[in-house]
Amino acid sequence: MPTLTMPNTPAALQYIDASQLKSWIHDTTELALLDVREHGQYGEDHLFFAVPLPYSQLEQHIFRLVPLKSTRIVVYADESTAAVVLAAATVLCELGYTQVFVLRGGLEAWKQAGYGSFAGVNLPSKTFGEIAEHAYNTPRISASALHAMQQDPQADIIILDGRPPEEYRKMNIPGAICCPNGELALRINELVSSPSTTIVINCAGRTRSIIGAQTLINLGIPNPVYALENGTQGWYLADLPLEHASNRLYPETIAESTRPMLQERSANLSKTFQLETVDAGSVQSWMQAETHNVFVCDVRTQQEYLNALPAYVQHTPGGQLIQATDQYIGVRKARIVICDFDGIRAPVVASWLQQLGWTVYLLTDPKNLANLPVPPAFTPDLQATLTLEAADLGDFIREHPAARIVDTRSSQDYRASHLDGAKWSIRSTLLSDLGEASGADATAPVVLLGSSIGGLQVLAYDLERAGYGGIHLCVISGNDLQETGLPMERNSQLPSDAKCIDYLFFVHDRHDGNKAAARKYLEWETNLVSQIDEQERNTFSLPQ
Repeated sequence: MPTLTMPNTPAALQYIDASQLKSWIHDTTELALLDVREHGQYGEDHLFFAVPLPYSQLEQHIFRLVPLKSTRIVVYADESTAAVVLAAATVLCELGYTQVFVLRGGLEAWKQAGYGSFAGVNLPSKTFGEIAEHAYNTPRISASALHAMQQDPQADIIILDGRPPEEYRKMNIPGAICCPNGELALRINELVSSPSTTIVINCAGRTRSIIGAQTLINLGIPNPVYALENGTQGWYLADLPLEHASNRLYPETIAESTRPMLQERSANLSKTFQLETVDAGSVQSWMQAETHNVFVCDVRTQQEYLNALPAYVQHTPGGQLIQATDQYIGVRKARIVICDFDGIRAPVVASWLQQLGWTVYLLTDPKNLANLPVPPAFTPDLQATLTLEAADLGDFIREHPAARIVDTRSSQDYRASHLDGAKWSIRSTLLSDLGEASGADATAPVVLLGSSIGGLQVLAYDLERAGYGGIHLCVISGNDLQETGLPMERNSQLPSDAKCIDYLFFVHDRHDGNKAAARKYLEWETNLVSQIDEQERNTFSLPQ
Protein backbone atom coordinates (compact mmCIF):
# COMPACT_ATOMS: atom_id res chain seq x y z
CA MET A 1 0.00 0.00 0.00
CA PRO A 2 1.53 3.37 -0.97
CA THR A 3 2.40 5.62 1.93
CA LEU A 4 2.17 9.38 2.22
CA THR A 5 5.86 9.82 2.97
CA MET A 6 7.35 11.73 0.06
CA PRO A 7 10.75 11.19 -1.58
CA ASN A 8 13.68 12.94 0.07
CA THR A 9 12.09 12.90 3.51
CA PRO A 10 14.53 14.66 5.88
CA ALA A 11 16.74 12.06 7.50
CA ALA A 12 16.02 13.39 10.98
CA LEU A 13 12.89 15.42 11.43
CA GLN A 14 12.95 17.95 14.26
CA TYR A 15 10.46 17.20 17.02
CA ILE A 16 9.12 19.34 19.84
CA ASP A 17 7.16 18.26 22.90
CA ALA A 18 3.92 19.77 24.16
CA SER A 19 5.40 21.84 26.98
CA GLN A 20 7.97 23.42 24.67
CA LEU A 21 5.26 24.22 22.14
CA LYS A 22 3.13 25.85 24.83
CA SER A 23 6.12 28.04 25.71
CA TRP A 24 6.69 28.96 22.06
CA ILE A 25 3.04 29.94 21.58
CA HIS A 26 3.32 32.55 24.32
CA ASP A 27 6.88 33.81 23.87
CA THR A 28 7.82 36.83 21.72
CA THR A 29 9.20 35.00 18.68
CA GLU A 30 7.10 34.49 15.56
CA LEU A 31 5.47 31.08 15.23
CA ALA A 32 3.40 29.36 12.57
CA LEU A 33 1.38 26.61 14.27
CA LEU A 34 -0.14 24.59 11.44
CA ASP A 35 -2.82 21.93 11.76
CA VAL A 36 -2.41 19.98 8.51
CA ARG A 37 -5.49 17.80 8.80
CA GLU A 38 -8.49 18.41 6.57
CA HIS A 39 -11.09 20.99 7.53
CA GLY A 40 -13.58 18.55 9.04
CA GLN A 41 -10.93 16.86 11.16
CA TYR A 42 -9.46 20.16 12.33
CA GLY A 43 -12.86 21.54 13.27
CA GLU A 44 -13.64 18.65 15.58
CA ASP A 45 -10.64 19.13 17.88
CA HIS A 46 -7.58 21.38 17.65
CA LEU A 47 -5.25 23.76 19.48
CA PHE A 48 -6.57 27.23 20.26
CA PHE A 49 -4.06 29.19 18.15
CA ALA A 50 -3.63 26.62 15.37
CA VAL A 51 -3.91 27.81 11.77
CA PRO A 52 -5.83 25.35 9.57
CA LEU A 53 -3.74 24.51 6.51
CA PRO A 54 -4.94 21.15 5.17
CA TYR A 55 -2.33 18.93 3.59
CA SER A 56 -4.49 18.89 0.45
CA GLN A 57 -3.98 22.67 0.10
CA LEU A 58 -0.51 23.06 1.57
CA GLU A 59 1.46 24.20 -1.46
CA GLN A 60 -1.35 26.46 -2.65
CA HIS A 61 -1.44 28.58 0.52
CA ILE A 62 1.80 28.19 2.47
CA PHE A 63 3.66 31.07 0.79
CA ARG A 64 0.76 33.43 1.46
CA LEU A 65 0.25 32.34 5.06
CA VAL A 66 3.94 31.99 5.98
CA PRO A 67 5.98 34.33 3.73
CA LEU A 68 9.41 33.92 5.36
CA LYS A 69 11.11 30.57 4.90
CA SER A 70 13.08 31.10 8.12
CA THR A 71 9.85 31.17 10.16
CA ARG A 72 9.64 28.82 13.13
CA ILE A 73 6.95 26.32 12.08
CA VAL A 74 5.29 23.56 14.08
CA VAL A 75 3.03 21.08 12.28
CA TYR A 76 0.77 18.63 14.03
CA ALA A 77 -2.23 16.35 13.62
CA ASP A 78 -3.54 13.41 15.65
CA GLU A 79 -2.50 9.77 15.92
CA SER A 80 -4.80 8.65 13.11
CA THR A 81 -3.19 11.11 10.68
CA ALA A 82 0.45 10.83 11.72
CA ALA A 83 1.48 10.03 8.13
CA VAL A 84 -0.03 13.32 6.99
CA VAL A 85 2.18 15.23 9.42
CA LEU A 86 5.31 13.56 8.09
CA ALA A 87 4.26 14.23 4.51
CA ALA A 88 3.47 17.87 5.27
CA ALA A 89 6.75 18.41 7.12
CA THR A 90 8.59 16.87 4.18
CA VAL A 91 6.87 19.19 1.71
CA LEU A 92 7.72 22.24 3.83
CA CYS A 93 11.38 21.24 3.91
CA GLU A 94 11.38 20.64 0.17
CA LEU A 95 9.89 24.11 -0.35
CA GLY A 96 12.82 25.62 1.52
CA TYR A 97 11.45 26.24 5.02
CA THR A 98 14.34 25.82 7.41
CA GLN A 99 12.76 25.60 10.88
CA VAL A 100 10.14 22.88 10.60
CA PHE A 101 9.17 21.01 13.76
CA VAL A 102 6.67 18.21 14.40
CA LEU A 103 4.68 18.06 17.64
CA ARG A 104 5.76 14.76 19.18
CA GLY A 105 2.71 12.61 19.91
CA GLY A 106 0.41 15.07 18.17
CA LEU A 107 -2.88 16.27 19.57
CA GLU A 108 -3.11 13.36 22.01
CA ALA A 109 0.22 14.26 23.63
CA TRP A 110 -0.88 17.90 23.88
CA LYS A 111 -3.98 16.91 25.83
CA GLN A 112 -2.11 14.38 27.96
CA ALA A 113 0.17 17.22 29.03
CA GLY A 114 -2.90 18.96 30.46
CA TYR A 115 -3.47 21.55 27.74
CA GLY A 116 -6.86 22.31 26.26
CA SER A 117 -8.19 21.63 22.78
CA PHE A 118 -11.23 23.03 21.05
CA ALA A 119 -13.89 22.28 18.47
CA GLY A 120 -15.04 24.76 15.86
CA VAL A 121 -13.30 27.32 13.66
CA ASN A 122 -11.84 30.81 14.05
CA LEU A 123 -11.38 30.17 17.76
CA PRO A 124 -9.43 33.30 18.80
CA SER A 125 -11.91 35.62 17.09
CA LYS A 126 -14.98 33.79 18.36
CA THR A 127 -13.67 33.75 21.93
CA PHE A 128 -12.63 37.37 21.65
CA GLY A 129 -16.15 38.36 20.61
CA GLU A 130 -17.62 36.80 23.74
CA ILE A 131 -15.06 38.56 25.95
CA ALA A 132 -15.58 41.86 24.13
CA GLU A 133 -19.34 41.75 24.69
CA HIS A 134 -18.80 41.58 28.45
CA ALA A 135 -15.86 44.00 28.51
CA TYR A 136 -17.80 46.69 26.65
CA ASN A 137 -21.24 45.68 27.91
CA THR A 138 -22.41 45.79 24.28
CA PRO A 139 -26.19 46.35 24.13
CA ARG A 140 -28.13 43.45 22.65
CA ILE A 141 -31.67 42.74 21.59
CA SER A 142 -33.46 39.39 21.40
CA ALA A 143 -35.08 38.08 18.26
CA SER A 144 -38.57 38.32 19.77
CA ALA A 145 -38.02 41.94 20.87
CA LEU A 146 -36.70 42.91 17.45
CA HIS A 147 -39.61 41.21 15.73
CA ALA A 148 -42.04 43.11 17.94
CA MET A 149 -40.34 46.39 17.01
CA GLN A 150 -40.68 45.51 13.32
CA GLN A 151 -44.42 45.11 13.77
CA ASP A 152 -44.74 48.63 15.19
CA PRO A 153 -45.43 51.06 12.30
CA GLN A 154 -44.06 53.93 14.39
CA ALA A 155 -40.72 52.25 15.04
CA ASP A 156 -37.69 53.89 13.45
CA ILE A 157 -35.32 50.97 13.04
CA ILE A 158 -32.80 49.58 10.57
CA ILE A 159 -31.24 46.11 10.58
CA LEU A 160 -27.77 45.81 9.10
CA ASP A 161 -26.34 42.38 8.33
CA GLY A 162 -22.60 42.46 9.05
CA ARG A 163 -21.69 39.44 6.89
CA PRO A 164 -20.32 39.41 3.32
CA PRO A 165 -22.98 39.43 0.56
CA GLU A 166 -22.54 35.74 -0.27
CA GLU A 167 -23.40 34.77 3.31
CA TYR A 168 -26.19 37.32 3.55
CA ARG A 169 -27.88 35.93 0.44
CA LYS A 170 -28.13 32.46 2.01
CA MET A 171 -30.51 33.68 4.71
CA ASN A 172 -31.22 37.00 6.41
CA ILE A 173 -33.53 38.71 8.88
CA PRO A 174 -36.52 40.09 6.93
CA GLY A 175 -35.83 43.64 5.82
CA ALA A 176 -32.14 43.55 6.73
CA ILE A 177 -29.62 45.35 4.53
CA CYS A 178 -26.22 43.80 3.88
CA CYS A 179 -23.37 45.97 5.13
CA PRO A 180 -20.28 43.96 6.12
CA ASN A 181 -18.74 45.12 9.39
CA GLY A 182 -15.62 46.38 7.65
CA GLU A 183 -17.76 48.83 5.65
CA LEU A 184 -19.78 50.28 8.53
CA ALA A 185 -17.49 53.22 9.23
CA LEU A 186 -17.68 54.33 5.59
CA ARG A 187 -21.32 53.58 4.74
CA ILE A 188 -23.28 54.22 7.92
CA ASN A 189 -24.25 57.80 7.14
CA GLU A 190 -25.64 56.77 3.76
CA LEU A 191 -27.71 54.08 5.43
CA VAL A 192 -28.89 56.00 8.49
CA SER A 193 -29.70 59.70 8.19
CA SER A 194 -31.39 60.29 11.54
CA PRO A 195 -29.55 60.10 14.89
CA SER A 196 -32.72 58.70 16.47
CA THR A 197 -32.92 55.62 14.23
CA THR A 198 -32.29 52.42 16.17
CA ILE A 199 -29.55 50.34 14.52
CA VAL A 200 -29.43 46.56 14.96
CA ILE A 201 -26.43 44.60 13.69
CA ASN A 202 -26.77 40.89 13.03
CA CYS A 203 -24.74 37.99 11.68
CA ALA A 204 -25.37 34.24 11.52
CA GLY A 205 -24.45 33.75 15.17
CA ARG A 206 -22.86 36.08 17.67
CA THR A 207 -19.34 37.39 16.94
CA ARG A 208 -19.95 39.74 14.04
CA SER A 209 -23.17 41.03 15.61
CA ILE A 210 -21.20 42.02 18.71
CA ILE A 211 -18.18 43.45 16.88
CA GLY A 212 -20.35 45.34 14.38
CA ALA A 213 -22.51 46.96 17.05
CA GLN A 214 -19.54 47.85 19.22
CA THR A 215 -17.73 49.29 16.18
CA LEU A 216 -20.47 51.89 15.73
CA ILE A 217 -20.47 52.65 19.44
CA ASN A 218 -16.67 53.03 19.49
CA LEU A 219 -16.91 55.41 16.53
CA GLY A 220 -19.24 57.62 18.56
CA ILE A 221 -22.40 57.12 16.48
CA PRO A 222 -25.22 58.97 18.31
CA ASN A 223 -27.87 56.37 17.48
CA PRO A 224 -29.11 53.60 19.77
CA VAL A 225 -27.15 50.52 18.64
CA TYR A 226 -27.79 46.86 19.44
CA ALA A 227 -26.34 43.48 18.55
CA LEU A 228 -28.98 40.93 17.63
CA GLU A 229 -28.58 38.19 20.20
CA ASN A 230 -27.60 34.93 18.45
CA GLY A 231 -28.15 36.36 14.97
CA THR A 232 -30.08 34.49 12.30
CA GLN A 233 -29.83 31.33 14.38
CA GLY A 234 -31.57 33.00 17.32
CA TRP A 235 -34.22 34.28 14.91
CA TYR A 236 -34.76 30.79 13.49
CA LEU A 237 -34.87 29.22 16.97
CA ALA A 238 -37.60 31.72 17.89
CA ASP A 239 -39.64 30.24 15.02
CA LEU A 240 -39.47 33.45 13.03
CA PRO A 241 -39.20 33.38 9.21
CA LEU A 242 -35.97 34.15 7.37
CA GLU A 243 -35.59 35.57 3.89
CA HIS A 244 -33.42 33.94 1.26
CA ALA A 245 -31.61 35.24 -1.84
CA SER A 246 -32.07 38.87 -0.77
CA ASN A 247 -30.11 41.56 -2.59
CA ARG A 248 -30.42 44.69 -0.44
CA LEU A 249 -26.77 45.76 -0.40
CA TYR A 250 -25.00 48.77 1.06
CA PRO A 251 -24.72 51.87 -1.18
CA GLU A 252 -21.67 51.65 -3.43
CA THR A 253 -20.95 55.38 -3.33
CA ILE A 254 -20.95 57.90 -0.52
CA ALA A 255 -21.37 61.66 -0.53
CA GLU A 256 -17.92 63.22 -0.80
CA SER A 257 -19.02 65.95 1.57
CA THR A 258 -19.21 63.40 4.40
CA ARG A 259 -15.65 62.09 4.03
CA PRO A 260 -13.98 64.68 6.29
CA MET A 261 -16.41 63.91 9.10
CA LEU A 262 -15.97 60.15 8.64
CA GLN A 263 -12.18 60.54 8.60
CA GLU A 264 -12.32 62.57 11.79
CA ARG A 265 -14.36 59.86 13.50
CA SER A 266 -11.82 57.23 12.55
CA ALA A 267 -8.90 59.49 13.48
CA ASN A 268 -10.41 59.83 16.96
CA LEU A 269 -10.63 56.05 17.14
CA SER A 270 -6.94 55.83 16.22
CA LYS A 271 -6.11 58.20 19.07
CA THR A 272 -8.26 56.28 21.54
CA PHE A 273 -6.43 53.04 20.79
CA GLN A 274 -3.06 54.71 20.18
CA LEU A 275 -2.69 52.96 16.84
CA GLU A 276 0.79 53.07 15.35
CA THR A 277 1.42 54.22 11.79
CA VAL A 278 4.07 53.27 9.25
CA ASP A 279 5.02 54.59 5.82
CA ALA A 280 5.53 52.58 2.65
CA GLY A 281 9.29 52.97 2.74
CA SER A 282 9.50 51.38 6.17
CA VAL A 283 7.26 48.50 5.13
CA GLN A 284 9.48 47.82 2.14
CA SER A 285 12.56 47.90 4.40
CA TRP A 286 10.95 45.43 6.79
CA MET A 287 10.21 43.03 3.96
CA GLN A 288 13.67 43.35 2.45
CA ALA A 289 15.31 42.69 5.82
CA GLU A 290 13.38 39.40 6.14
CA THR A 291 13.54 39.45 9.92
CA HIS A 292 9.77 39.56 10.39
CA ASN A 293 6.77 38.23 8.54
CA VAL A 294 4.90 41.28 7.25
CA PHE A 295 1.32 41.08 6.02
CA VAL A 296 0.06 44.10 4.07
CA CYS A 297 -3.74 44.00 4.05
CA ASP A 298 -6.17 46.06 1.98
CA VAL A 299 -9.48 46.08 3.88
CA ARG A 300 -11.62 47.72 1.21
CA THR A 301 -14.16 45.99 -1.02
CA GLN A 302 -12.96 43.58 -3.66
CA GLN A 303 -13.92 45.96 -6.47
CA GLU A 304 -11.91 48.80 -4.94
CA TYR A 305 -8.98 46.45 -4.42
CA LEU A 306 -9.02 45.27 -8.02
CA ASN A 307 -9.35 48.77 -9.41
CA ALA A 308 -6.40 50.28 -7.52
CA LEU A 309 -3.73 47.71 -6.81
CA PRO A 310 -0.44 49.50 -6.07
CA ALA A 311 1.65 46.37 -5.69
CA TYR A 312 1.23 43.03 -3.98
CA VAL A 313 -1.20 43.60 -1.14
CA GLN A 314 -3.46 40.91 0.24
CA HIS A 315 -7.18 41.60 -0.08
CA THR A 316 -8.60 41.07 3.38
CA PRO A 317 -12.19 42.35 3.72
CA GLY A 318 -12.13 44.17 7.05
CA GLY A 319 -14.93 42.38 8.83
CA GLN A 320 -13.64 38.98 7.78
CA LEU A 321 -10.07 39.81 8.79
CA ILE A 322 -11.35 40.37 12.33
CA GLN A 323 -13.70 37.37 12.21
CA ALA A 324 -11.28 34.88 10.64
CA THR A 325 -7.75 36.22 10.99
CA ASP A 326 -6.27 32.72 10.64
CA GLN A 327 -7.49 32.54 7.04
CA TYR A 328 -5.21 35.43 6.09
CA ILE A 329 -2.39 35.54 8.65
CA GLY A 330 -0.52 32.30 9.33
CA VAL A 331 2.17 33.57 11.71
CA ARG A 332 1.46 34.64 15.26
CA LYS A 333 3.36 37.72 16.45
CA ALA A 334 3.89 38.84 12.84
CA ARG A 335 3.45 42.48 11.76
CA ILE A 336 0.13 43.37 10.16
CA VAL A 337 -0.06 46.55 8.07
CA ILE A 338 -3.57 47.79 7.29
CA CYS A 339 -4.46 50.12 4.41
CA ASP A 340 -7.63 51.49 2.88
CA PHE A 341 -6.58 54.63 0.93
CA ASP A 342 -9.04 56.91 2.74
CA GLY A 343 -8.31 56.50 6.46
CA ILE A 344 -11.88 55.58 7.34
CA ARG A 345 -12.09 51.79 7.48
CA ALA A 346 -8.50 50.84 8.31
CA PRO A 347 -8.50 52.34 11.84
CA VAL A 348 -11.58 50.33 12.77
CA VAL A 349 -10.04 47.05 11.63
CA ALA A 350 -6.69 47.89 13.22
CA SER A 351 -8.32 48.77 16.54
CA TRP A 352 -9.93 45.34 16.77
CA LEU A 353 -6.83 43.44 15.62
CA GLN A 354 -4.77 45.24 18.23
CA GLN A 355 -7.25 44.17 20.90
CA LEU A 356 -7.04 40.63 19.52
CA GLY A 357 -3.35 40.72 20.41
CA TRP A 358 -1.73 41.43 17.06
CA THR A 359 1.02 43.94 16.27
CA VAL A 360 -0.76 46.28 13.88
CA TYR A 361 0.19 49.37 11.91
CA LEU A 362 -1.80 51.81 9.78
CA LEU A 363 -0.18 52.48 6.41
CA THR A 364 -0.01 56.23 5.85
CA ASP A 365 0.80 56.27 2.12
CA PRO A 366 -0.37 53.12 0.34
CA LYS A 367 0.03 54.74 -3.09
CA ASN A 368 3.78 54.79 -2.51
CA LEU A 369 4.06 51.04 -2.18
CA ALA A 370 6.27 49.55 -4.86
CA ASN A 371 8.31 46.43 -5.46
CA LEU A 372 6.74 44.37 -2.72
CA PRO A 373 7.58 40.69 -3.08
CA VAL A 374 4.79 38.62 -4.57
CA PRO A 375 4.34 35.23 -2.90
CA PRO A 376 5.50 32.55 -5.34
CA ALA A 377 3.08 30.06 -6.80
CA PHE A 378 3.79 26.36 -6.56
CA THR A 379 4.21 25.19 -10.15
CA PRO A 380 5.48 21.61 -10.23
CA ASP A 381 7.42 20.32 -13.21
CA LEU A 382 4.93 17.78 -14.55
CA GLN A 383 6.23 15.34 -17.14
CA ALA A 384 3.36 12.89 -17.57
CA THR A 385 0.37 15.16 -17.10
CA LEU A 386 -1.91 16.92 -19.58
CA THR A 387 -4.71 19.43 -19.09
CA LEU A 388 -8.16 18.54 -20.32
CA GLU A 389 -10.77 21.22 -21.01
CA ALA A 390 -14.17 20.71 -19.40
CA ALA A 391 -15.85 20.86 -22.81
CA ASP A 392 -13.74 17.89 -23.96
CA LEU A 393 -14.23 15.72 -20.89
CA GLY A 394 -17.20 13.73 -22.20
CA ASP A 395 -15.53 12.82 -25.49
CA PHE A 396 -12.29 11.86 -23.73
CA ILE A 397 -14.02 9.46 -21.34
CA ARG A 398 -16.06 7.91 -24.16
CA GLU A 399 -12.82 7.37 -26.11
CA HIS A 400 -11.07 5.92 -23.04
CA PRO A 401 -13.66 3.74 -21.28
CA ALA A 402 -10.96 2.19 -19.04
CA ALA A 403 -9.83 5.55 -17.69
CA ARG A 404 -9.96 5.85 -13.93
CA ILE A 405 -11.93 8.96 -12.95
CA VAL A 406 -11.13 10.55 -9.60
CA ASP A 407 -13.31 13.43 -8.42
CA THR A 408 -11.35 15.62 -5.99
CA ARG A 409 -13.91 18.38 -5.52
CA SER A 410 -15.36 18.82 -2.05
CA SER A 411 -17.12 15.78 -0.65
CA GLN A 412 -20.39 17.70 -0.57
CA ASP A 413 -20.13 18.67 -4.24
CA TYR A 414 -19.45 15.02 -5.04
CA ARG A 415 -22.51 13.94 -3.04
CA ALA A 416 -24.66 16.47 -4.87
CA SER A 417 -23.69 15.24 -8.35
CA HIS A 418 -20.86 13.25 -9.91
CA LEU A 419 -20.09 11.12 -12.94
CA ASP A 420 -21.25 7.54 -12.63
CA GLY A 421 -18.20 5.46 -11.78
CA ALA A 422 -16.09 8.39 -10.56
CA LYS A 423 -14.38 7.80 -7.22
CA TRP A 424 -14.13 10.57 -4.64
CA SER A 425 -10.69 11.10 -3.17
CA ILE A 426 -8.59 13.63 -1.33
CA ARG A 427 -4.83 14.06 -1.28
CA SER A 428 -4.14 12.07 1.87
CA THR A 429 -5.95 9.01 0.46
CA LEU A 430 -5.32 9.40 -3.27
CA LEU A 431 -2.43 6.93 -3.58
CA SER A 432 -4.23 4.33 -1.49
CA ASP A 433 -7.44 4.81 -3.48
CA LEU A 434 -5.65 4.23 -6.79
CA GLY A 435 -3.37 1.42 -5.61
CA GLU A 436 0.19 0.60 -6.63
CA ALA A 437 1.52 2.20 -9.83
CA SER A 438 2.71 -0.92 -11.60
CA GLY A 439 2.34 -2.57 -15.00
CA ALA A 440 -0.49 -1.35 -17.19
CA ASP A 441 -2.05 0.50 -14.26
CA ALA A 442 0.89 2.90 -14.20
CA THR A 443 0.19 4.22 -17.69
CA ALA A 444 -3.59 3.78 -17.95
CA PRO A 445 -5.35 7.15 -18.12
CA VAL A 446 -6.16 8.76 -14.81
CA VAL A 447 -8.57 11.68 -15.00
CA LEU A 448 -8.43 14.00 -11.99
CA LEU A 449 -11.46 16.27 -11.66
CA GLY A 450 -11.28 19.28 -9.35
CA SER A 451 -12.25 22.87 -8.70
CA SER A 452 -8.83 24.51 -9.23
CA ILE A 453 -5.86 23.84 -11.46
CA GLY A 454 -3.44 24.53 -8.61
CA GLY A 455 -4.96 21.82 -6.44
CA LEU A 456 -5.00 19.36 -9.31
CA GLN A 457 -1.35 20.04 -10.16
CA VAL A 458 -0.33 19.14 -6.60
CA LEU A 459 -2.17 15.82 -6.90
CA ALA A 460 -0.61 15.13 -10.28
CA TYR A 461 2.82 15.84 -8.80
CA ASP A 462 2.20 13.27 -6.07
CA LEU A 463 1.05 10.71 -8.65
CA GLU A 464 3.99 11.26 -10.95
CA ARG A 465 6.44 10.83 -8.09
CA ALA A 466 4.65 7.59 -7.21
CA GLY A 467 5.19 6.31 -10.76
CA TYR A 468 1.94 7.12 -12.49
CA GLY A 469 1.67 8.37 -16.06
CA GLY A 470 -1.21 9.25 -18.36
CA ILE A 471 -2.60 11.82 -15.93
CA HIS A 472 -5.21 14.29 -17.17
CA LEU A 473 -6.38 17.30 -15.16
CA CYS A 474 -9.81 18.83 -15.65
CA VAL A 475 -11.22 21.81 -13.75
CA ILE A 476 -14.97 21.35 -13.62
CA SER A 477 -18.19 22.43 -11.92
CA GLY A 478 -21.42 20.52 -11.43
CA ASN A 479 -22.85 22.13 -14.58
CA ASP A 480 -19.79 21.07 -16.57
CA LEU A 481 -20.41 17.47 -15.57
CA GLN A 482 -24.03 17.64 -16.66
CA GLU A 483 -22.98 18.94 -20.06
CA THR A 484 -20.73 15.93 -20.74
CA GLY A 485 -23.83 13.88 -21.51
CA LEU A 486 -22.40 11.04 -19.44
CA PRO A 487 -24.46 9.17 -16.82
CA MET A 488 -24.62 11.04 -13.52
CA GLU A 489 -25.12 9.86 -9.97
CA ARG A 490 -26.30 11.58 -6.80
CA ASN A 491 -25.84 9.95 -3.41
CA SER A 492 -26.12 11.84 -0.15
CA GLN A 493 -24.46 8.95 1.71
CA LEU A 494 -21.28 8.64 -0.37
CA PRO A 495 -18.68 9.27 0.71
CA SER A 496 -19.80 8.34 4.21
CA ASP A 497 -19.85 11.02 6.88
CA ALA A 498 -16.70 9.50 8.38
CA LYS A 499 -14.85 9.91 5.08
CA CYS A 500 -15.99 13.51 4.53
CA ILE A 501 -12.91 14.75 6.33
CA ASP A 502 -13.01 18.04 4.42
CA TYR A 503 -16.44 19.00 5.79
CA LEU A 504 -17.34 20.15 9.29
CA PHE A 505 -20.87 18.97 9.95
CA PHE A 506 -20.79 20.60 13.38
CA VAL A 507 -20.78 24.07 11.82
CA HIS A 508 -22.81 23.56 8.66
CA ASP A 509 -25.77 21.59 9.99
CA ARG A 510 -26.99 24.64 11.91
CA HIS A 511 -27.93 26.29 8.60
CA ASP A 512 -29.81 23.28 7.22
CA GLY A 513 -32.97 23.39 9.29
CA ASN A 514 -31.41 21.53 12.20
CA LYS A 515 -32.47 23.30 15.38
CA ALA A 516 -30.53 20.93 17.61
CA ALA A 517 -27.36 21.78 15.68
CA ALA A 518 -28.11 25.51 15.97
CA ARG A 519 -28.56 25.24 19.74
CA LYS A 520 -25.39 23.18 20.02
CA TYR A 521 -23.43 25.76 18.04
CA LEU A 522 -24.62 28.68 20.15
CA GLU A 523 -23.86 26.76 23.33
CA TRP A 524 -20.37 26.05 22.01
CA GLU A 525 -19.80 29.71 21.18
CA THR A 526 -20.94 31.09 24.52
CA ASN A 527 -18.90 28.49 26.45
CA LEU A 528 -15.57 29.27 24.76
CA VAL A 529 -14.47 31.78 27.37
CA SER A 530 -14.75 29.21 30.16
CA GLN A 531 -12.47 26.81 28.29
CA ILE A 532 -9.40 28.99 27.67
CA ASP A 533 -6.52 29.22 30.10
CA GLU A 534 -5.03 32.38 31.60
CA GLN A 535 -2.26 32.67 29.02
CA GLU A 536 -4.73 32.40 26.16
CA ARG A 537 -7.00 34.98 27.80
CA ASN A 538 -4.09 37.36 28.34
CA THR A 539 -3.37 37.39 24.62
CA PHE A 540 -6.30 39.76 24.24
CA SER A 541 -6.18 43.42 25.23
CA LEU A 542 -9.63 44.67 26.19
CA PRO A 543 -11.04 47.16 28.70
CA GLN A 544 -11.04 45.67 32.18
